[in-house]
Amino acid sequence: MPPNFDFVEWWNKETRKGTPVVVKMENPNNWSMLELRSPEDDFNGDKEKNKNAKQLTWVVLLRAHQAAGCVAWLAQGLLNLVSTVKSRLILRKGAALNTDQSYKGKLYKFIKFFVALAIFMLGFEVVAHMKGWHFTRSHLHIPNSTDVQGLLHSTYLAWMSLKRIKPVPAVQSFDSGDVESLDSGYPMVLIQIPMCNEKEVYQQSIGAIAQMDWPKDRLLVQVLDDSDDPETQILIKAEVQKWHYKGINIIYRHRLNRTGYKAGNLKSAMSCDYVKDYEFVAIFDADFQPQPDFLKRTVIHFKGNDDLALVQARWSFVNKDENLLTRLQYINLSYHFEVEQQVNGVFLNFFGFNGTAGVWRIKALEESGGWMERTTVEDMDIAVRAHLNGWKFTFVNDVKCLCEVPESFEAYRKQQHRWHSGPMQLFRLCLPDIISAKISIWKKTNLIFLFFLLRKLILPFYSFTLFCIILPLTMFIPEAQLPAWVICYVPALMSFLNIVPAPKSFPFIVPYLLFENTMSVTKFNAMISGLFQLGSAYEWVVTKKVGRSSESDLMSLVEEVQLDQVAGLHQRGASETGLDVLTQNLKEEPLKPRNKKANRIYRKELALALLLLIASARSLLSVQGVHFYFLLFQGITFLVVGLDLIGEQVS
Repeated sequence: MPPNFDFVEWWNKETRKGTPVVVKMENPNNWSMLELRSPEDDFNGDKEKNKNAKQLTWVVLLRAHQAAGCVAWLAQGLLNLVSTVKSRLILRKGAALNTDQSYKGKLYKFIKFFVALAIFMLGFEVVAHMKGWHFTRSHLHIPNSTDVQGLLHSTYLAWMSLKRIKPVPAVQSFDSGDVESLDSGYPMVLIQIPMCNEKEVYQQSIGAIAQMDWPKDRLLVQVLDDSDDPETQILIKAEVQKWHYKGINIIYRHRLNRTGYKAGNLKSAMSCDYVKDYEFVAIFDADFQPQPDFLKRTVIHFKGNDDLALVQARWSFVNKDENLLTRLQYINLSYHFEVEQQVNGVFLNFFGFNGTAGVWRIKALEESGGWMERTTVEDMDIAVRAHLNGWKFTFVNDVKCLCEVPESFEAYRKQQHRWHSGPMQLFRLCLPDIISAKISIWKKTNLIFLFFLLRKLILPFYSFTLFCIILPLTMFIPEAQLPAWVICYVPALMSFLNIVPAPKSFPFIVPYLLFENTMSVTKFNAMISGLFQLGSAYEWVVTKKVGRSSESDLMSLVEEVQLDQVAGLHQRGASETGLDVLTQNLKEEPLKPRNKKANRIYRKELALALLLLIASARSLLSVQGVHFYFLLFQGITFLVVGLDLIGEQVS
């Protein structure tokens, strides 16, 4: 705990006994100007003067002792920091530095400039402090408990009323009334599973979709494999063949050229001639595992709603409690689905398509221009174009689809870069179409300011500039005073609103606020690159999946292949199929366990950690306690993230 420089209570305690002494200080930091007077007119003469001089000497010595303790405490912390960085950068042989060279860009130079400025101003502040220049204490008004309780209660009531709003389908069953053909009321549905080198999760995803409760003759599954790894291609193809010979209408498609990434993959699949026989298409990423009744609970909303284009289901996470990183992601995603998606779906019939766990009307896709490869957020692109064409969307919060959230910070960072760069690309492209579209002014305003600017541009800019740049710099400029609502009320309210949909995560509200401020560096950088189409704007990295049961599943696959499928395939004359190659390879090269990957170093986060820690030291010198604790904890958070000490690295 840092030493306390407030000696008022100590002085009062020490002077209770004996002759009271009044200390007048024209300059509190210059002891040569002190003048001591007793209330009694020098009653005891030289004896009392000697006593007062001794008291003053003890005050000076105690203050010097506490100042030395403060310096020693700061020095020890600095040595620990240097030791950690040294061990990570120098002593760890084989530690992988961040291969992303974006730290050499303007943003990194901008941060380095402010770090150098902060060091210079800290030195200036130390000199000023030694010379006795006085800095005023900032005052921060904290709301009383009644105000806080009233706000929490109102927010809770509003939230409970929203949760009771659920979309209800116009009909409740697909029954056609035809006794001879009971399944004729079920529409033709196409299921697409786009994937790329998804060795860890492909099997559980294909297996879950193969168990879908839907008439077999009215369902087709497309496995759209963009993998460039031959072993992964063989594994996926073998899985498709396994379910095909079990009676599932499933086909395997592989592109030789991965043009357009996921958008190009979906566009290529929709160009097949047989797609015209289907009315709806359901899309699932490789790690998604829908329940068997998924189609029955989603496609039913299309009956009687000819202007409905999309039914989006909610994501549910199998690894939300795995580590601190997954818990913090769960808070963000819970707010996204239960507030953003649900509110927009109820009141506007529009929201951003999440790219997976959704069912599209194929006619709406075709009339809106189909899949386009112009951005890295093809799902948001098609949603905006369909909305401008007058189509409606429905979000079903009670239909959940299992999936994973990234467990390593590197995977999460790449994902967030794409999710914040892509919308800014799309905003530049769609703005003229939004302005000229034949929709209401209210919908145009929602698209421009709420859908694009607020969540994807304003909030990252606000967090980055305020908490990472402006607030630290105000520690070196005494005249700068930030209003209480800027540094306290608004961040606290935003954090509370984000955590309301996940009440069990309330103990993580402080780490959530600090981590979101830390992630604002990545989001701000992505937003700038997407808005101005910089080099990393079109970067697409497939989010790494873990697939916790992948090894055991693959071993059971080998056993099942050997016992149930190999004989059947050979009887059909398929002796040289990919399945034979798969089993032979797995016999010769047994599966290896996943290895931990060397941690990375993130220079931008480390630079900001240094800036914030220096600012916290400056705040301590100026006795600004509230700023000191916030800047200290925020600096430590940046340090933890910069040294890649959060989440799990899996190769």
